[in-house]
Amino acid sequence: MRIEQFFIEGLGHQSYFVLDENGHVAAVVDPRRDIEIYLQAADVANAQIAWVFETHVHNDYLTGARELRELTGATIVSAASAGLAYEHRGVSDGDRITVGALTFAVLATPGHTPDHLSYALYDAERDTPTALFTGGSMLVGSAGRTDLVSPGMTLTLTRDQYHSLRRLLDTMPDDVLVYPTHGAGSFCGATMDGPSARRSTIGQERVASPASHVHDEAEFVRQQLAGYGVYPSYYRYMSEINLVGPRILGGLPELPPLTALEVRHNLDHGLPLIDGRRRRAFAQEHVPGALNVELDGSFGAYVGWLLPFNKPLMLLIEDEAGRKEAVAQLIRIGYEQLRGHLDGGMDAWKSAGLPTGSFETITVDEFRQRLAGHEPLAVLDVRDDAEWESGHIPGSRHIHIGDLMQHLHEIPRDMPVATICRSGHRAAMAASIVAALGCETVAVRRGGVPDWLAMETEQASPASGHDHP
Repeated sequence: MRIEQFFIEGLGHQSYFVLDENGHVAAVVDPRRDIEIYLQAADVANAQIAWVFETHVHNDYLTGARELRELTGATIVSAASAGLAYEHRGVSDGDRITVGALTFAVLATPGHTPDHLSYALYDAERDTPTALFTGGSMLVGSAGRTDLVSPGMTLTLTRDQYHSLRRLLDTMPDDVLVYPTHGAGSFCGATMDGPSARRSTIGQERVASPASHVHDEAEFVRQQLAGYGVYPSYYRYMSEINLVGPRILGGLPELPPLTALEVRHNLDHGLPLIDGRRRRAFAQEHVPGALNVELDGSFGAYVGWLLPFNKPLMLLIEDEAGRKEAVAQLIRIGYEQLRGHLDGGMDAWKSAGLPTGSFETITVDEFRQRLAGHEPLAVLDVRDDAEWESGHIPGSRHIHIGDLMQHLHEIPRDMPVATICRSGHRAAMAASIVAALGCETVAVRRGGVPDWLAMETEQASPASGHDHP
């Protein structure tokens, strides 16, 4: 038996290729929509993907189960009670499915979703499980959040989550490997600052799980609900699409090249241009009206936060590998209307004689000096509510980056706007939005509010400043 884990940074998604090495038959657990990695794993192992196991109807990405079935003929396994509208094998607690010499035993673990399942994996030579695929229920040192399905169900699901965790902790041997679907960076976890480990054991979870640190269900519920933060707005569309079945793509969509004049025409008609270049390069020179979302692991999530769901869009990413990565991230969350990319990038735009925009970027230290000099600046803090409440710059305006597009009317127009966050990442996005409005913009590109607060504290400390005899 071999288990191979695939991780998507930013999305915090973990999926699994499970192989019966003797029988050359395999299963995939909770596949992402771009399925080439599973097909490659099967080719290397000379194996047939015969089964796809879904732990739950996902809220954070679109499943690749139908893509895999289309290409491999694999049988999709999901909770019978989930009500999937496409062909699958519905299972319930206690059911068992064989994959060659391996056996997947179904465990009902409601909480993260009402119909959530976990799968205990048995090797032919063992009477106890080797591994446990826990989906969004038991995470590494944490538990899946329970407020994504419906506000009216949150309390009930949180109670269910407690009992699901206790079931796994109380019945599984210590050495069982725990493989969750949600890892570090996923908004599906109860907190965003959980452990970075991508797997665990039941023995480790008996020490680290939130269900092990409370005396009863009521205390678990209080602690879990207190830890929930914001999540991307595109989440509200994922569950319904996954129930019906995402459209089968047959591979990554092609991103057609667009001339500079075509891009300008589309911009004039309301089609957004997402510029994935680094924040400093964007600030120095960009297409007027473009939005800057740096191409990193969180690119797709932030596009899904800033733009209406599945809105047609264009990309400015100047290398082919980067464009493929951007397309993959976007189709994972249902953004399929990709109209093309600016062929030739900024050089092509300038060669066409078209204007460029720019704005100033500064470090947090420079920003602090300007405030200390009483330079007129409207400070826009785009961190989330929990970050804001932990400390903020007096007189600053707070609008979370995910909400900024709905609050453009609140951005001051009578003075320069300085955008700031924790590290400069979200501040750069916000600065591109503010600049697109025609406002004079300054972005704190390196450092952020915690650094400002630390400097203010140091300055105010009696021990700072002059030496004392």
